[in-house]
Amino acid sequence: MTVTPRGYNVHANGIRQHLLNYPGQGPAMLLIPGITSPAITWGFVSERLAEDFDVHVLDVRGRGLSQAGDLDYSLDAMAEDAVAVTEAAGLETPIVLGHSMGARNAIRAARMAPKAFSGLLLVDPPVSGPGRRAYPSALPWYVDSIAMAEKGCSAEDMRQYCPSWTDEQLALRAEWLHTCQSDAIVASFNGFHEDDIHGDLAELTLPMRLVVAGGAPVIQEADVTEIRSLAPHIEIRTVEGAGHMIPWDNLEGFLTAVRDFRA
Repeated sequence: MTVTPRGYNVHANGIRQHLLNYPGQGPAMLLIPGITSPAITWGFVSERLAEDFDVHVLDVRGRGLSQAGDLDYSLDAMAEDAVAVTEAAGLETPIVLGHSMGARNAIRAARMAPKAFSGLLLVDPPVSGPGRRAYPSALPWYVDSIAMAEKGCSAEDMRQYCPSWTDEQLALRAEWLHTCQSDAIVASFNGFHEDDIHGDLAELTLPMRLVVAGGAPVIQEADVTEIRSLAPHIEIRTVEGAGHMIPWDNLEGFLTAVRDFRA
């Protein structure tokens, strides 16, 4: 079933925040994408999630149709956005599904405002930070592809960066990647290594599920062990063989890992 999204804007945390709503009959879900994923690129996932949730996908500041320019792109600012957007959009303690950077944003937001959300679905968050191993992707992968998109590029041009993606997924990324502001991406990437989210996890008591990309090096067995020690109540699901962009590699496996989550 095709779900037609409704785009809308709210003024939250001092800026314009754009979201896409994929309406469903289940509980409200705020979906926070990763570092270079405008909301629209999650459309093929959100259509399916709308079978179980009322899905609202955020264009993170400096991406997509949300406000960009001379802004604060720190983890704290993005976390404050998640809290403020929830209130401004009238979502009333949604489940938050965060992918990669979006999962880190969700963790920090829940630490800031413990009663703002009903539960967290944390999809392959970078576990880098001060004194920890580096995030496995390199910064040039992001900024070089953005520079190419800013000049204008095709789906075929984008294939060198995302070789396993479908033609449709590549075309959408080629069309929208230019909306990702380079300095916002640099700030977020640096934050992967400068900000500690493990201390936040230890303070969270709300229902949580960690979804691990079994075919990616982002979260390893030792990381799962540490996360369990910090948040013993967290559930763990692994999508075997999937890369970091789990739904792009294995949509059905991703849906199986998240769609039964209830807070």
